[in-house]
Amino acid sequence: MGKKKALVAGGSGFIGSFLCEKLLAENIEVTVFDSLVTGRKENIEHLKENESFSFIECDIRETLPKVDPFDFIFNLASPASPKDFDQIGSYILETASIGHQNLLKLAHQNQARILYASTSEVYGDPLVHPQTEDYYGNVNPIGKRSCYDEAKRYGEALSYVYKREKNVDVRVARIFNTYGPRMAPNDGRILPNFFTQALASKPLSVYGDGSQTRSYCYVSDLVDGLFLLMTSSEEFPTNLGNPTEKTVKEVSELINHLTGNKAGVNYHPLPENDPKKRKPDISKAKTILKWEPKVTIEEGFQKTYEYFKGLT
Repeated sequence: MGKKKALVAGGSGFIGSFLCEKLLAENIEVTVFDSLVTGRKENIEHLKENESFSFIECDIRETLPKVDPFDFIFNLASPASPKDFDQIGSYILETASIGHQNLLKLAHQNQARILYASTSEVYGDPLVHPQTEDYYGNVNPIGKRSCYDEAKRYGEALSYVYKREKNVDVRVARIFNTYGPRMAPNDGRILPNFFTQALASKPLSVYGDGSQTRSYCYVSDLVDGLFLLMTSSEEFPTNLGNPTEKTVKEVSELINHLTGNKAGVNYHPLPENDPKKRKPDISKAKTILKWEPKVTIEEGFQKTYEYFKGLT
């Protein structure tokens, strides 16, 4: 028996690059497909000398390159930053529909297991707290966020159509806010914004009154969860995130304290359909995968701060 082989679509992205490292450490050969629309080559540059790693620049919405069969396919290919929603909304929708269908077809041909990286955004602005996997969500299908929210909901639906009609072996991870090194400084999400502003001694941009909550999972914990889910027998959506809930105001105070930024915060209007609360119920992951986050928010923020500091 040779090595197992994995395809990581979106493997030069923030989470994808760490997943590639994890798979290589598990003695799995890795091929990355990435269009580099939001992924960055520098995230995987250090992996290119590994003979078990290969990179192919391509767009999964188009005809896929001819490659040897895979055992595992991870689909992490999707822009996920709010700044992308206005600019490339159609690309996001096509990536989750045409692109994901191309990968599902490949999984069917290869008899491979495929994991779809979904998101807590499928719950929308939730009316249930914390969010469990059996909650159907509260999503505006025509709002500014809908290109991402509905893309991921469609990707999940498509996965289970292929499971029912073609017996494709699917896994679905609902990923909650993840952070760490290799996040793009101009990503547009809260933590890159806060760290970039704090390091420039500028006020942190808080949208709304800062009372909305988020739950932040450090990237190494998240990729451990993705690997455990892929190698488990769990076929239905599974929340992966850190249930430690913080208000945006609390996070701004933590980062200003950590960085020594004295500029405080500036308040701005809350964006349309911005979730007021976000916290995963990870009972399923704890029970079935024996997984829960290990990195505290203080540890994770310190590592992330050091990364952003190194960019300045």
